[in-house]
Amino acid sequence: MKTIDDLATEGVAGKRIFVRADLNVPLDGTTITDDGRIRAVQPTIAKLAALGAKVIVASHLGRPKGAPDPAFSLAPAARRLGELLGQDVAFATDTVGESAQAVVASLADGQVAVLENLRFNAGETSKDDAERGAFADQLAALAELYVGDGFGAVHRKHASVYDLPKRLPHAAGGLIATEVGVLKKLTEDVKRPYVVVLGGAKVSDKLAVIDQLLEKADRILVGGGMAYTFLKAKGHEVGISLLQEDQVPVCLRYLAEAEKRGVEFVLPVDVLVSPEFPDLKGKTPANPTTVASDAIPADQEGLDIGPKTRELYAAKLADAGTVFWNGPMGVFEHPDFANGTKAVAQGLLDSPAFTVVGGGDSAAAVRLLGFDENAFGHISTGGGASLEYLEGKTLPGLAALED
Repeated sequence: MKTIDDLATEGVAGKRIFVRADLNVPLDGTTITDDGRIRAVQPTIAKLAALGAKVIVASHLGRPKGAPDPAFSLAPAARRLGELLGQDVAFATDTVGESAQAVVASLADGQVAVLENLRFNAGETSKDDAERGAFADQLAALAELYVGDGFGAVHRKHASVYDLPKRLPHAAGGLIATEVGVLKKLTEDVKRPYVVVLGGAKVSDKLAVIDQLLEKADRILVGGGMAYTFLKAKGHEVGISLLQEDQVPVCLRYLAEAEKRGVEFVLPVDVLVSPEFPDLKGKTPANPTTVASDAIPADQEGLDIGPKTRELYAAKLADAGTVFWNGPMGVFEHPDFANGTKAVAQGLLDSPAFTVVGGGDSAAAVRLLGFDENAFGHISTGGGASLEYLEGKTLPGLAALED
């Protein structure tokens, strides 16, 4: 896979380079609440600009319905990118129309522009190859080279991710090169014990990766909403906790398979419960109760792992050689239910292991809860992409860059 280091050797001064980034940041109105993904791709953009390239940055944001929607504009991300780069960043108010063409034509060497949200064009996400290809043709007309650096989107067969690099000379950006290198450490050359921490809402979101990890991991620690389906599978009352009843048989199979393979499959021994879901806006105190995981009241909802489980999970991380963490342990956005996720994050920091935070809510939690990002081995920018890589799937965006 060619990288931007190869492009630097070949020379890119004066060339128009299309950088497919991942600027899909959370917004509160027009305020960015977590700029981690912008900061992650900034070094690639800065390097290309310093080499004298004319840099055209493109990304998706949210899930607009193939048409312009002000709520999903990339304008705030463009402004933040300019602040991080320390230079003005031009912004095109469309993707391939008059504004985009004019902004790209006006770029001088070393300047940067951001196009409006790619998903404002239906061709970006179309399942029809011809429609997607037609949009990729329009994007290709804007540039001479392509750099893929939006790791959070490489598992999508979208026009700017999959079709566009087939139309232009291409290379991987620094972020993608780093992400792939880290994921290889989780699949090809793992230092043991290999401990995996899985959380988040749904078991169904993690089915394929659990299948793979049962063959590779030494321990799997489970928290978050998905834990209650496993607890139900063990015959425990889970009250009004998040539950995927149809996945109970699958959870039973996983528990049996883990025992057969000698993989420690660790579930919460206590949980924090409340009669209702907490107020995440006003952060009104929820006054939770701690109960044993096999004694959840029928009218209560489990919303975080309890103090005994926090201690247990920290102990299970203490001697690890490698740790992969994907998914919070509870409703970390509320202070009353953040301690489980905090404990796991701290457990990673205290462990001598090579630690990988698998993007998505886990990465957001690390930043929201005030941890030093640089203290972890790696914080991924792509939760879904990381999981699919670990599942052994071919990721369209990576395959296109490898051609």
